[in-house]
Amino acid sequence: MVYFVGAGPGSADLITIRGRDVITKADVVIYAGSLVSKEHLTFCKEGAEIHNSASMTLENVIEVMKKASDENKIIVRLHTGDPSIYGAIKEQMDELDKFNINYEVVPGVSSFTAAAAAIKKEFTLPSVTQTVILTRVEGRTPVPEGENLEKLASIGASMAIFLSISMMEKVVANLRNGYKRNVPIAVVERATWEDERVIFGTLDDITEKVKIAGIKKCAQILVGDFIDCEYEKSLLYDKSFTHMYRNAED
Repeated sequence: MVYFVGAGPGSADLITIRGRDVITKADVVIYAGSLVSKEHLTFCKEGAEIHNSASMTLENVIEVMKKASDENKIIVRLHTGDPSIYGAIKEQMDELDKFNINYEVVPGVSSFTAAAAAIKKEFTLPSVTQTVILTRVEGRTPVPEGENLEKLASIGASMAIFLSISMMEKVVANLRNGYKRNVPIAVVERATWEDERVIFGTLDDITEKVKIAGIKKCAQILVGDFIDCEYEKSLLYDKSFTHMYRNAED
Protein backbone atom coordinates (compact mmCIF):
# COMPACT_ATOMS: atom_id res chain seq x y z
CA MET A 1 0.00 0.00 0.00
CA VAL A 2 1.16 3.51 -0.83
CA TYR A 3 0.04 6.44 1.34
CA PHE A 4 0.22 9.97 -0.05
CA VAL A 5 0.49 12.01 3.14
CA GLY A 6 0.18 15.76 3.58
CA ALA A 7 2.93 16.82 6.00
CA GLY A 8 1.35 20.23 6.62
CA PRO A 9 2.76 23.69 5.93
CA GLY A 10 5.93 23.55 7.98
CA SER A 11 5.77 22.94 11.72
CA ALA A 12 6.05 19.19 12.31
CA ASP A 13 3.16 19.14 14.79
CA LEU A 14 0.69 20.28 12.13
CA ILE A 15 0.58 16.91 10.42
CA THR A 16 -2.63 14.99 11.11
CA ILE A 17 -2.74 12.20 13.65
CA ARG A 18 -3.50 9.78 10.82
CA GLY A 19 -0.53 11.04 8.82
CA ARG A 20 1.86 10.67 11.76
CA ASP A 21 0.51 7.19 12.49
CA VAL A 22 1.18 6.04 8.93
CA ILE A 23 4.74 7.41 9.03
CA THR A 24 5.51 5.42 12.19
CA LYS A 25 4.47 2.21 10.41
CA ALA A 26 6.13 2.89 7.05
CA ASP A 27 8.85 0.64 5.69
CA VAL A 28 9.72 3.13 2.94
CA VAL A 29 9.35 6.94 3.03
CA ILE A 30 9.80 9.18 0.01
CA TYR A 31 9.69 12.79 1.15
CA ALA A 32 9.85 16.15 -0.59
CA GLY A 33 13.18 17.14 0.92
CA SER A 34 13.24 20.72 -0.31
CA LEU A 35 10.00 21.60 1.48
CA VAL A 36 9.13 19.07 4.16
CA SER A 37 10.60 19.38 7.66
CA LYS A 38 13.10 16.60 8.34
CA GLU A 39 11.67 16.41 11.86
CA HIS A 40 8.95 14.16 10.42
CA LEU A 41 11.60 11.53 9.71
CA THR A 42 12.39 11.19 13.42
CA PHE A 43 9.08 9.36 13.76
CA CYS A 44 10.06 6.67 11.26
CA LYS A 45 10.68 3.24 12.69
CA GLU A 46 14.21 1.92 12.94
CA GLY A 47 15.42 0.54 9.65
CA ALA A 48 12.93 2.44 7.50
CA GLU A 49 14.21 3.18 4.01
CA ILE A 50 14.29 6.95 3.37
CA HIS A 51 14.39 8.66 -0.04
CA ASN A 52 14.61 12.40 -0.73
CA SER A 53 12.53 13.08 -3.85
CA ALA A 54 14.19 16.46 -4.49
CA SER A 55 16.66 14.81 -6.86
CA MET A 56 14.32 12.08 -8.15
CA THR A 57 12.25 11.90 -11.34
CA LEU A 58 8.72 10.50 -11.56
CA GLU A 59 10.21 7.27 -12.93
CA ASN A 60 12.59 7.02 -9.96
CA VAL A 61 9.76 7.51 -7.49
CA ILE A 62 7.55 4.89 -9.11
CA GLU A 63 10.44 2.44 -9.32
CA VAL A 64 10.98 2.70 -5.55
CA MET A 65 7.26 2.33 -4.89
CA LYS A 66 6.88 -0.70 -7.17
CA LYS A 67 9.85 -2.51 -5.67
CA ALA A 68 8.60 -1.90 -2.14
CA SER A 69 5.06 -2.92 -3.08
CA ASP A 70 6.33 -6.18 -4.60
CA GLU A 71 7.91 -6.84 -1.20
CA ASN A 72 4.59 -6.11 0.59
CA LYS A 73 5.99 -3.06 2.31
CA ILE A 74 4.15 0.05 3.53
CA ILE A 75 5.18 3.10 1.53
CA VAL A 76 4.66 6.76 2.47
CA ARG A 77 4.97 9.50 -0.12
CA LEU A 78 5.31 12.57 2.09
CA HIS A 79 4.24 15.83 0.45
CA THR A 80 4.24 19.36 1.81
CA GLY A 81 0.95 20.99 2.85
CA ASP A 82 -1.99 19.10 1.43
CA PRO A 83 -1.04 16.80 -1.46
CA SER A 84 -4.17 17.68 -3.47
CA ILE A 85 -2.93 21.26 -4.07
CA TYR A 86 0.06 21.54 -6.43
CA GLY A 87 1.19 18.13 -5.20
CA ALA A 88 1.63 16.44 -8.61
CA ILE A 89 0.08 13.29 -7.15
CA LYS A 90 -2.29 12.58 -10.05
CA GLU A 91 0.58 11.49 -12.28
CA GLN A 92 1.94 9.24 -9.54
CA MET A 93 -1.44 7.63 -8.89
CA ASP A 94 -1.97 7.03 -12.61
CA GLU A 95 1.34 5.14 -12.74
CA LEU A 96 0.41 3.08 -9.67
CA ASP A 97 -2.88 2.17 -11.35
CA LYS A 98 -0.94 0.65 -14.22
CA PHE A 99 0.72 -1.75 -11.78
CA ASN A 100 -2.47 -2.36 -9.75
CA ILE A 101 -0.81 -0.92 -6.64
CA ASN A 102 -3.27 0.26 -4.02
CA TYR A 103 -2.92 3.74 -2.57
CA GLU A 104 -4.64 6.14 -0.20
CA VAL A 105 -4.46 9.91 0.25
CA VAL A 106 -4.13 11.37 3.74
CA PRO A 107 -5.01 15.08 3.66
CA GLY A 108 -2.94 17.75 5.36
CA VAL A 109 -3.03 21.39 6.43
CA SER A 110 -2.37 23.59 3.39
CA SER A 111 -0.02 26.56 3.41
CA PHE A 112 -2.88 28.85 2.38
CA THR A 113 -4.84 28.13 5.56
CA ALA A 114 -1.64 28.30 7.60
CA ALA A 115 -0.94 31.72 6.08
CA ALA A 116 -4.42 32.95 6.99
CA ALA A 117 -3.84 31.72 10.53
CA ALA A 118 -0.52 33.55 10.65
CA ILE A 119 -2.19 36.89 9.88
CA LYS A 120 -5.23 36.02 12.03
CA LYS A 121 -7.77 36.64 9.27
CA GLU A 122 -10.82 34.87 7.82
CA PHE A 123 -11.07 34.45 4.05
CA THR A 124 -14.87 34.39 3.93
CA LEU A 125 -16.59 37.37 5.52
CA PRO A 126 -20.33 38.14 5.22
CA SER A 127 -21.00 41.04 2.83
CA VAL A 128 -17.35 40.98 1.68
CA THR A 129 -16.83 37.64 -0.09
CA GLN A 130 -17.80 34.01 0.27
CA THR A 131 -15.27 32.79 -2.26
CA VAL A 132 -11.58 31.87 -2.02
CA ILE A 133 -9.47 31.47 -5.15
CA LEU A 134 -6.30 29.37 -5.02
CA THR A 135 -4.05 30.03 -7.97
CA ARG A 136 -0.58 30.89 -9.26
CA VAL A 137 0.92 33.03 -12.02
CA GLU A 138 2.47 31.54 -15.10
CA GLY A 139 6.14 30.69 -14.78
CA ARG A 140 7.86 27.63 -16.18
CA THR A 141 4.54 25.84 -15.66
CA PRO A 142 1.83 27.41 -17.86
CA VAL A 143 -1.60 28.49 -16.61
CA PRO A 144 -4.75 27.94 -18.72
CA GLU A 145 -5.65 31.14 -20.61
CA GLY A 146 -9.03 31.45 -18.89
CA GLU A 147 -7.36 31.39 -15.47
CA ASN A 148 -4.92 34.27 -15.79
CA LEU A 149 -4.53 36.29 -12.62
CA GLU A 150 -6.11 39.45 -14.03
CA LYS A 151 -9.36 37.64 -14.86
CA LEU A 152 -9.49 35.92 -11.49
CA ALA A 153 -8.81 39.16 -9.62
CA SER A 154 -11.70 40.85 -11.42
CA ILE A 155 -14.09 38.62 -9.44
CA GLY A 156 -13.11 40.45 -6.27
CA ALA A 157 -12.86 37.30 -4.17
CA SER A 158 -10.24 36.51 -1.53
CA MET A 159 -7.15 35.04 -3.14
CA ALA A 160 -4.24 32.85 -2.08
CA ILE A 161 -1.47 32.84 -4.64
CA PHE A 162 1.00 29.96 -4.59
CA LEU A 163 4.46 29.58 -6.09
CA SER A 164 4.66 33.16 -7.35
CA ILE A 165 6.66 35.25 -4.88
CA SER A 166 9.68 35.37 -7.21
CA MET A 167 7.49 37.16 -9.78
CA MET A 168 6.02 39.76 -7.41
CA GLU A 169 6.04 42.62 -9.90
CA LYS A 170 4.09 40.52 -12.40
CA VAL A 171 1.67 39.42 -9.68
CA VAL A 172 0.94 43.00 -8.60
CA ALA A 173 0.53 44.24 -12.18
CA ASN A 174 -2.04 41.53 -12.91
CA LEU A 175 -3.87 42.07 -9.64
CA ARG A 176 -4.05 45.82 -10.22
CA ASN A 177 -5.55 45.29 -13.68
CA GLY A 178 -8.08 42.85 -12.24
CA TYR A 179 -9.18 44.54 -9.03
CA LYS A 180 -9.07 48.01 -10.67
CA ARG A 181 -8.23 49.53 -7.28
CA ASN A 182 -5.77 49.37 -4.43
CA VAL A 183 -6.47 46.38 -2.15
CA PRO A 184 -4.83 44.93 0.98
CA ILE A 185 -2.22 42.24 0.53
CA ALA A 186 -0.16 40.09 2.88
CA VAL A 187 2.93 38.01 2.19
CA VAL A 188 3.60 35.13 4.57
CA GLU A 189 7.02 33.53 4.29
CA ARG A 190 7.45 29.98 5.65
CA ALA A 191 4.13 29.90 7.49
CA THR A 192 4.34 27.97 10.81
CA TRP A 193 8.14 27.51 10.59
CA GLU A 194 10.26 29.00 13.36
CA ASP A 195 11.52 31.71 10.98
CA GLU A 196 8.05 32.69 9.71
CA ARG A 197 7.76 36.29 8.50
CA VAL A 198 4.66 38.34 7.66
CA ILE A 199 4.54 41.52 5.60
CA PHE A 200 1.37 43.59 5.26
CA GLY A 201 0.83 46.14 2.54
CA THR A 202 -1.30 47.09 -0.43
CA LEU A 203 -0.86 46.75 -4.17
CA ASP A 204 0.79 50.16 -4.09
CA ASP A 205 3.69 49.25 -1.80
CA ILE A 206 3.98 45.46 -1.35
CA THR A 207 6.51 44.92 -4.17
CA GLU A 208 9.03 47.27 -2.58
CA LYS A 209 8.42 45.80 0.90
CA VAL A 210 9.04 42.26 -0.37
CA LYS A 211 12.18 43.38 -2.18
CA ILE A 212 13.56 45.06 0.95
CA ALA A 213 12.77 41.95 3.02
CA GLY A 214 14.57 39.75 0.49
CA ILE A 215 11.74 37.22 0.23
CA LYS A 216 12.23 35.12 -2.89
CA LYS A 217 10.66 31.73 -2.19
CA CYS A 218 8.47 29.68 0.18
CA ALA A 219 5.84 32.39 0.61
CA GLN A 220 2.09 32.69 0.25
CA ILE A 221 0.57 35.85 -1.24
CA LEU A 222 -2.84 36.62 0.25
CA VAL A 223 -4.95 39.28 -1.42
CA GLY A 224 -8.35 40.83 -0.81
CA ASP A 225 -10.53 43.05 1.31
CA PHE A 226 -10.78 40.32 3.96
CA ILE A 227 -7.37 41.44 5.23
CA ASP A 228 -8.62 44.88 6.28
CA CYS A 229 -12.27 45.83 5.90
CA GLU A 230 -15.67 46.44 7.46
CA TYR A 231 -17.99 43.44 7.39
CA GLU A 232 -21.36 42.19 8.61
CA LYS A 233 -21.53 39.70 11.46
CA SER A 234 -22.55 36.14 10.67
CA LEU A 235 -26.22 35.24 11.05
CA LEU A 236 -25.17 31.91 12.50
CA TYR A 237 -24.63 33.41 15.95
CA ASP A 238 -27.18 36.23 15.69
CA LYS A 239 -29.65 36.00 18.57
CA SER A 240 -32.55 36.70 16.18
CA PHE A 241 -31.55 33.90 13.81
CA THR A 242 -33.36 30.58 14.29
CA HIS A 243 -32.06 27.19 13.19
CA MET A 244 -32.56 23.54 14.18
CA TYR A 245 -30.31 23.82 17.24
CA ARG A 246 -31.44 27.18 18.60
CA ASN A 247 -34.59 29.24 18.93
CA ALA A 248 -34.49 32.99 18.40
CA GLU A 249 -34.25 35.17 21.50
CA ASP A 250 -36.86 37.83 22.11
